[in-house]
Amino acid sequence: MTEIREVVLVALFSAKERDHEARLDAVEARLAALGARVRQRFVQRRGVSDGGVRLMTAPLSRRFVIRPGKLAEVAAAAERDGVDAVVFLNDLSDYQRRWLTARLGRPVLAAVDLDGATGRLVAPPTTRHRRRK
Repeated sequence: MTEIREVVLVALFSAKERDHEARLDAVEARLAALGARVRQRFVQRRGVSDGGVRLMTAPLSRRFVIRPGKLAEVAAAAERDGVDAVVFLNDLSDYQRRWLTARLGRPVLAAVDLDGATGRLVAPPTTRHRRRK
């Protein structure tokens, strides 16, 4: 298992959510307790524009959770800083984890993955999925 020491922290929040910085701080503190350092934070706000307000109840991106532009920023920062993993504050489906891991080129974890971790943070084992014929 690969130990995770440096991460990028990413979150999608509703524009109505006022305590998003406190939630990010709490996850960053949990990561620090596990020996990981947050190199950068990225926040995607939803519902800030008039068009976004109408989409507040629509599902998130099926693959990437965040918008393509923000994803490109996260990928560039992860590559530039050479981080070991990307941690999303949001819950992620297995489908989203696979796509994000492939797009970002490093393990992707959700904040809930930190709950069971003790002492240090390690990358989850990768799983290979066979194509159906």
